[in-house]
Amino acid sequence: MKAAILGGTKGMGRSLARVLAERGDEVFLLGRDPEDLERSAQDLVPRSPQRYLVRHAACDLKRVESFGPALDAAAEALGKLDAVIVTAGLYHGQEELEEDTALALELLQVNFSNTIAFCEEARRRLLAGGGGTLAVFSSVAGDRGRKPVVIYGASKAGLSAYLEGLDHKYRADGLVTLCVKPGFVKTGMTAGLKPPPFAGDPDDVARIVARAIDAKKPLVYAPGIWRFVMLVIKNLPRFVMRKIGF
Repeated sequence: MKAAILGGTKGMGRSLARVLAERGDEVFLLGRDPEDLERSAQDLVPRSPQRYLVRHAACDLKRVESFGPALDAAAEALGKLDAVIVTAGLYHGQEELEEDTALALELLQVNFSNTIAFCEEARRRLLAGGGGTLAVFSSVAGDRGRKPVVIYGASKAGLSAYLEGLDHKYRADGLVTLCVKPGFVKTGMTAGLKPPPFAGDPDDVARIVARAIDAKKPLVYAPGIWRFVMLVIKNLPRFVMRKIGF
């Protein structure tokens, strides 16, 4: 598989890039920090059985104009795109977002509007090449309105709805859209937060996502226990949700 990964230099994206490289896939990294990109690319080369050269290009979810050129660079370097994977995004706590309107608007734009704009660029290129996989990290935070993640959860709920609609519309044309819903995963993004009992490890999540890509699944929860946790949460009455802090 020839895959471009936006966000493959940190957290779950870095773990997924390593899993793909180690099994022999060709990876192209997209990100905003040149030093991170180069360091991550050098890390991946010895992990590849074929010692594939890992190339990269600048792409910032805050800059829509960077999306097309970055994906074109990936397609040219790889020869084709079999998959585009999006793990990048923003997270801030609810209290911080409530106190800073500009920060809240930035998070909503990056996680929703700009991520969809990037996916549209990827969708057009994948379909033009005969199809492929678009795998995007959303979150369990979007499954139900909850006190600790009102604004962040709203951004992910919208993204999840878009990804589901995309899968319905284009699966018959060869575009497989995978919505990844991680629960709490121990990464730099969640540093300082108290982990719940089922907190996940980035490497475990990466392996789950790689298997879901291979199986052409439209949706995967990672770790898998979050599917059942959120099933319970989604079915709780509103008066219960108002009383609990989850």
